[in-house]
Parts: sequence; C-alpha cells; structure tokens
Amino acid sequence: APRLSPLAAGAMRAAGLLLARALLVAWALPHPAGTHQCHPTGPATVLRFTDRHAEIRVPALHRVPSPLDPLYGLVRRCLDLIQQNPLPTELLRAALNDPGSVRTSQVVQYELGYVVCAAVALLFTVAVPVAGMCFCYCRSRRRCGGRLRAHRRSLGCRRHCLLACLSFTSLVILISVTCAFVTSQRVKGQMEPGLGAVPTTLRTLRQHLANVPQGVQMVVDKFEVPRKQIISDLGGLSRSVGLSIHTQLKAMTYAALSDLQDRAADLQTSLHHLQILDGTSRALAAARAELEPVLRERRQRVVALLDDPRCTSCASALGRAQSLELGADYSKVPSVEKVLKAMAGLPRSDFAEMIRQVWRVREEQRGAAPTASSSSAPSLSLQGNGTFNSIPELAVERMAQVIQDLREELSHTAQKVQSIADSFPLPDYTRPASEALVTAEERSRPYLQEVERFEHYRWIAGTVLCSIILLILACNVTGMALGAYGLSKREDPSDYECRGEAGAKFLLVGVGLAFLFSWLLSLLVFATFLVGGNIQTLVCRNWVNQEIYKFIDTPGNLPPSMNLTRQLNLRRDSNLSATYRWVLQEPTPVPAHPGQIWDRDANVPLPFRECKSGAGLWEVLQLDRSYDLDEHLKTPKYTADFQKRLGDFTAHLGDVRLLRSEGRQDLETFARSGLDEVDYGRFQEEMKNPVVQTSLPGLARNLEGLQKMQRNSTVAGQLAAEARALWRMQNSTVQSQEALVAKLGESVQFLSRLAPRLKERVKRTLATTASVEARLPAQAQQILRQEIGCFTRRELRYFTQYLNWVGQTLREDVASCQPLATALDNGRVILCDRIADPWNAFWFSLGCCTFFLIPNIIFAIRLTKHFRPIRNRLM
Repeated sequence: APRLSPLAAGAMRAAGLLLARALLVAWALPHPAGTHQCHPTGPATVLRFTDRHAEIRVPALHRVPSPLDPLYGLVRRCLDLIQQNPLPTELLRAALNDPGSVRTSQVVQYELGYVVCAAVALLFTVAVPVAGMCFCYCRSRRRCGGRLRAHRRSLGCRRHCLLACLSFTSLVILISVTCAFVTSQRVKGQMEPGLGAVPTTLRTLRQHLANVPQGVQMVVDKFEVPRKQIISDLGGLSRSVGLSIHTQLKAMTYAALSDLQDRAADLQTSLHHLQILDGTSRALAAARAELEPVLRERRQRVVALLDDPRCTSCASALGRAQSLELGADYSKVPSVEKVLKAMAGLPRSDFAEMIRQVWRVREEQRGAAPTASSSSAPSLSLQGNGTFNSIPELAVERMAQVIQDLREELSHTAQKVQSIADSFPLPDYTRPASEALVTAEERSRPYLQEVERFEHYRWIAGTVLCSIILLILACNVTGMALGAYGLSKREDPSDYECRGEAGAKFLLVGVGLAFLFSWLLSLLVFATFLVGGNIQTLVCRNWVNQEIYKFIDTPGNLPPSMNLTRQLNLRRDSNLSATYRWVLQEPTPVPAHPGQIWDRDANVPLPFRECKSGAGLWEVLQLDRSYDLDEHLKTPKYTADFQKRLGDFTAHLGDVRLLRSEGRQDLETFARSGLDEVDYGRFQEEMKNPVVQTSLPGLARNLEGLQKMQRNSTVAGQLAAEARALWRMQNSTVQSQEALVAKLGESVQFLSRLAPRLKERVKRTLATTASVEARLPAQAQQILRQEIGCFTRRELRYFTQYLNWVGQTLREDVASCQPLATALDNGRVILCDRIADPWNAFWFSLGCCTFFLIPNIIFAIRLTKHFRPIRNRLM
C-alpha cells in the first residue's frame, strides 16, 4: 500500500477520533447517569407462607337472626316475670358441696314462680277432665248440647257472635299450633347437632393441644421460605453492587473522559492545522516567487500595447495595466516550524483506537461476544474506561468469599430458629388440660344420650298432640261449615236438617277431643316449661350477665373435683367473671406487664380475655412466666451475626487510572509547544491582501472590450492575445494560490481560536482527571457501603416478616388458646340461642293452644244448639 503523507495521516487520525467520540456519545445517550438512592421503607418482596395449621379449628358459632325472634323475646320476658329471683348462690353452693343439707323450702322459695305455674297446670289437668265428664253426663241426660226451646229474633245475632268467637279462637289455636310445630321441629333439628358438638368440640380441643408440637415444628420449618429468598438475593448481590457503582460513577467518569477526548481531539486537529499552516505558507511563498517575473513581463507587454498610438481609446485601461503587481507576500508571515518541532512525534498514543477499544468493552458488557482483538488490551494512554468498566466483574470476584460466609451463616440461623420449637414448653403443661378434656368427653356421653332420648319422646308427644289439636280445629271448621250451610237451607227453624245436625255433631266431637286430651297437653306444656324455663332463667340469663362466672370464681363455691383452674392447669390468678365482663362490656385494659392484660375493675389477670384477644396457650398456663415468646422472636437474636458480617465487609476495587503517564506527557507537551505564541494576526493581515493587486479577470475583460473598438486589425489581435494570456494566468496560477489562501485561512482561524485558551484547558483537564482518579476509590467504597446497607435492610425485612408470621401463627393458630374461649361461647350459642329459645317457644305456643281450648269448648257447645231444630217455632 502506498505511504500516506503526514497531512493525510493526521487527517485520518482526526477523523477516527471524531468517529470514536461520536460512538461514546451515542452509547451514553440511552444511559443517563443519576444518583442512586436506597429506599429502606419502599416496597419489598412479600413472603408467602402456606400450609398453615388451620385444619384443627373450633369454628365460631353465632346467633342467626330468625323471623321467630319476636316470639323468643316475648317468652324471655314472660320467664323474667315468672322467675325474678337472682342466681341462688347459697343454694347452689350447698347442693354442690353437701347435697344432704339442701332443704325443700329453699328450693320452693326460689322456684316460687314455677310452683305457682305448677299449681295452675295441676288445676287445669284436673278441672278440664272433670268438666268433660260432667258434660258427658249432662249430654246423656239431654241437658247440654241440646236444642233451643224457642225461636227469638235475637238468635241470629247470637249465632253470628258465637260463630265469630269460635272462628277467632280457632284461628288463634291454628297460629299457635303452627308455631308449636315449627319450634318443635327446630328444637329437633338443633338438638342432634348441638349434642354432637359437645364431644366433637372436646375432641377438637384435645387434638388442638396434641398437635401443638407438630404445628410449632411446621412453623419453624417455614424458615426455608426466607432462607431461599435471601440466598437468591445473595446470588445477584455482587454483580448488583458492581453495576450500581458503575452506574452511579459513570457520569463523573465519562465526563472526565469526554474532557480528555476533547483535548486529544484538539491535539490531533491542531497538529493537522499546523502542518497545513506551515506547508501552505511555504507553497504560497514559492508560488509568489514564480509568479513575480511572469506578471512583470505581462505588465510590460500590456502597458506597451495600450500606449501604442494605433490603439484607439486605450488610455482608460492604461492605469489598471500599470498597477498590475503582486499583492500578499507570505514569506513575511511568522514561521511555525518551532511549534512543529516541539510537537514532533505527538501523539504517542492512538486515541482513536482507544475509543474503539472502549466501545468493544461496552458491547461486551451489553452481552455481545468478545472479539479476538479485545482479548489483549492495547497500550493506551487513556486506560480509564477499560479499568472502570471492569468494576462489576471485580466486585463479583472480591465479594465471593463474604457471600459464601453469609450462606453458611444462614445455616447457623436455621439452627437458632429450630430452638423456638425445641424450647417450646407446652407439651408438659397441656397434659392436665388434655386429661380433663378426655374425662369430660367420657362423662358427657351418658348424659347426652339421655337428653337425646328425652328429646325424642318430647318430639313424638308434641307431634301427636299438635296433630290432635289440628284434628280439633278440623272438627270446628267442618262443624261450622256444615251447620251454617244447613241453616241456610232450612226453611222452618223447627224442621230437622241433616247437614246442620252433622255440623253440631262435628263440633261435639271436637269438644270431646279437647276434654279427652287437654290434660296431656297440660302435662307436656308443664314438663317442657319446667325444663326450658329453668335453663333460661337459671343458666342462660346468668351466663349472659356473668353471675355464673362470679359464682365459679368465688372460693369455696365449687368442690375440689370441679376446680377448673387446677384441672385445666390455668394460672392461679384466673378470674372468669371478669373475663366474661370484658367480653360483654370491653373495658379499657390496663397492661400490667408484657403479655398480660388486666381487668380495670377486678385488677386481676384475665386468661380467657387474653384468649379472646388472640393470646397463646403458654400465656394462660402455669408456666411461672418462664417462657416469653416475644423474647424468642426478637429479630436481632437471629440476624446479629448476619448483619455483622455485612457490616464488617470492605473491598478495595483497585485504583482507576484514567490517563497514563505518556498521555499526560502528550498533553503537557502540547500545552508547552508554543502554539499560543504564534502571531496569527500577521497571517490574517497578510491574507487580507489579494494575490495580485489588479484583478486579472477585470483587466482581461477591458482588453476584450477595446479589441472590438479597434480599426487596426493588428492592434485588435494583440489585445485579444493579451486578454487570453491574462485569463490563462488567472485560471492556472492565481486561482490555485487563492485556494491555498482559503485553506490557510481555515487553519489560521482554528488555531487562533484555540491558542489563547489552550494552556488553561489542558491544565483544567489534567486537574479534573487527577481529581476524578482520586475520588473514584473513595466514592466506590461509599457506594459499596450504601448498597450493602440497602441489601441488609431488605434482608432484615424478610427475617422480620417471618418472625412476625411465626408469632401470629403460634398465637392465632397453632398454639392459640382462642379455641377454648370460642368453645365456651359456642356452648352458650348452642344451649341458649339454638335450643333453649325454640324449646321455650314450643311450650309457650302449645300453652296458648291449651289455654284457648277452654273458650273453644264453651263456644262450640253453645253453637251446637243453633244448628239443631228449635222445639217451639213461635214464642
């Protein structure tokens, strides 16, 4: 290949440098640098924990609103009127501790309302059958239920009144028996699941206590979730830190490198223009020397021709021809040879190749395959990009050991978390409660079977008696319908009418059924009333107003065999009445110490209250305050070593050199070259002068004009020849010198603009480069600490999420005592809301039927006379 001239080689190097700079700018545009900030409170990954220990759970039961609620409320108010006495604490204490000391008078005095009701029921049971027998005797003597003796005008009004009254009582009885049917069926539907819920709940509570260790171990095993997340984060930590350092420092670094590129471009371009300046000025001086004799000879010939007497009107152009002389003299301009000698050999580094190497490094960082040329780094004066871009890989290398140590530390942390399960004390302390639950389940079965058998008999008796009541109502309706129809068809009141007679007989059948079964109704009503009423007034009412809990809490009320605190192994400072008062009224708690809640009024700790609020079993059992879950779930207990390893980590990522010594020497030599000492004004002044003082094209056009005016053909030919010679001189010699002058002007303009600020720019660039080189290690270390701090806070949030979930799961699910409180509330809901309310509504409805049978009998007997023929028609 042919060798290029120094000017061409310099131009190519300058073009390559500009291209590389354009590539650097193009890469930086889509990657704007910004200050990275760590947001420790920002959104982080939320850990998901599954397979909770919720399969053993006592579902909470609630009172479901019912259309029969007004009836239930009416029955409760009636029972409150019948039994107004409070809970008989003295009587119950004596009955539980010494049953033989209980006197009948005490029971009668407390149950006075029920005794009165029993007397009324006994009177009804005896009186109604006696009245029925008397009616049968009178009927056999034709004294009751016979015929009217005489027809009167008021009989129609009396008959309609009796029909209305009997219809009203029948309607009331129908509504009551319907309510009795519905409530009886509801009691039957609730009794079986309600009774079955007792052993099921006790068994569930026992399973809940037995499965606590497995549940605790399951919760501990879920540490695998945050451990995997942290290990995943550790896998990308080092590269993330390196990229963050690179991203945050690249703006400052590339700004300094860009400034260095500017100075390198100035060096290349200045050298190029200095060479142009030196060569062009020499060429112009040589061309002037060659043009001077030619121009002098041409001037003499033109002047002689124009001064010839034969030349017509040539005097006007003689003055321009006489001034045909050379203009600018570039042999007088300052020499730049000294500056070129000072910059000889510059630049000693190939800046364009350096930029292309930087571009290849960036492409490799973006994922491009490395080329063969990039495998061996060339000798660069500007080496900063290569070293700076290797920070991510260097961070991965320097942080490899600490990441391995952190992974091992996570294994040690898993062993510490296992201590939560190992030190959990519940199995030893829940054994008494489990035994008490087994005993309660075994002892409850015979009583539950008896209750179920009694309920079965009650339902059969209730259904049969309700059916008989419906039969009585059917007799009433049939009798009234036939009797009324017979009356409408009878023309004479004394005539016999079979349909009217049949209606009277149906009414008497209903009366007979009422007399026959009323005593059974009375007995069923009283039996169910006595049981349901006492359950409501003695148990449910005192359960709601906490009198039962006060009785249980009072020392000496319960025998030792019924000591719940001892049987369930509860804390000895338990107080059930204050517990239930909190459930109803929710007083303001006054904390005594962490993990314990105190009642404001009684000033005693409340285990069941703690259970209602989600406390753990260990907080209400007799652990003598030896186990504090909050202490076991403190985050620093498990993260101290992990955090310390990250806090103590330091990594030196190496010194970043943006400019090697030969590159710095190049720029310093460039600044000392004397480029700013050249008198560029002298060049500019000389360039103001034309190459030739007189315009050759103008003189040639004048000669061509004079040639047309000549009458002498010889003179005309000479003028034309001289004009052609001037045009040849202009097109060949003068134009080439003018082109050199224009080229010289560009170089002079660039150098004159650069020279005054050259030393200042180079000095500032070198100072900026040195400052950036000094600041990069410290700032890289600062960013490293900041990123590790961000990582530490993020990972600690994973630990915190897990430990919070452990505490919540143990308290609310795995080892919660809330099922005990829920079972207690469920017992009240089942007994009082789902069984006692419809039970009491049943006897109340059936009692209404029984009560209204008396007026029903009277109205039916009175009405039968109106359906039979009258003995005397007129009276």
